[in-house]
Amino acid sequence: MLDWNRIHELRSEVGDDEFKLILELFLDEVETVLMRLKRRPVARLAADLHFLKGCAWNLGFRSFGMLCDEGEKLVAGRRSATFDLEAVIESYSLSKHQLIRTLAQEQAQPKALRA
Repeated sequence: MLDWNRIHELRSEVGDDEFKLILELFLDEVETVLMRLKRRPVARLAADLHFLKGCAWNLGFRSFGMLCDEGEKLVAGRRSATFDLEAVIESYSLSKHQLIRTLAQEQAQPKALRA
């Protein structure tokens, strides 16, 4: 579901404080676009899915990114009716909760034990 190598790589590149800011921005932007997608704006659907895919892969949300990629391809092939928005939203939600839960657990560990 999550690409922990990417998450840890990004975190080590930017540091903990900057990572938190990036994560907050990512969550806010993704949730804004997901709310727009619920209204099914067909004209922007491919662009929104492309944006979400890029965000997802940059932050390590592997499954969510793959679903966005599949959706983008469906829309490009004029098969947007088969696009499963609920699966995309569920994948994002599960990924978000897993990330937040794991980061909180890591934060609770003594610094010497963190990966």
